[in-house]
Amino acid sequence: MEHGSHFSWFHFIPGLNQLENHIAGSIFVGVILMIFAVLARLSLARQKDYLVPPSKLNFLNFSDVVSENLYKLTHNIMGRDAVTYFPVVGALFLFIFVSNLLGLFPGLAPPTDNVNTTLACGLFVFLYYNYRGVRASGLAYFKHFLGPVWYMAWLLLPIELISHGVRPFTLALRLKGNMSGDHTVLAVFTDMAPYLVPVPIYFLGLLVCFLQAFIFVMLTMVYISMAKESEHH
Repeated sequence: MEHGSHFSWFHFIPGLNQLENHIAGSIFVGVILMIFAVLARLSLARQKDYLVPPSKLNFLNFSDVVSENLYKLTHNIMGRDAVTYFPVVGALFLFIFVSNLLGLFPGLAPPTDNVNTTLACGLFVFLYYNYRGVRASGLAYFKHFLGPVWYMAWLLLPIELISHGVRPFTLALRLKGNMSGDHTVLAVFTDMAPYLVPVPIYFLGLLVCFLQAFIFVMLTMVYISMAKESEHH
């Protein structure tokens, strides 16, 4: 985090030093996740027999634990559809979580502290769940905006449009607001007492980073499930 100043380590990285902090941070997180994915893939390719994981913790074990728990989370909400949506949900969770974590390091501003980043994530979710709804039901997907009976369409259509239209903004503002508040509290305590006192606040900040990513993807999965089930309404 930028603890009371505008210093950023991104200013020392060629290619990122000319960008806004939230853009540089998003690119940085994306590169980290791509490196993580490539290393995990290479580790798996070198491991000829991985049916029985080694007893010692290594990079492959760690990536396996992360992937398995993210899949369980997706499966608990989406059931058999988890196989289809796990790559999107898992990538979204990791991007938001790692972005949140940047704020715990001095000199690094979290991309999710900026509404442009969170709104981009919210708009992606909005477009994606509507796309999946149309793909599952065709043009019949839009019938659920009219309500269960035709004579109530004049009332329910504007309500449904407003309800769906505000979703990317509520997702964005919830994430941005919570991360801004969390990192502001951390900055205040760090400036007041830079040693020992902020340690519990760091643990609290870590919890908030996880919970906000968790809530974001939970709502994403709910929206996707509702869109796919609209054909039965």
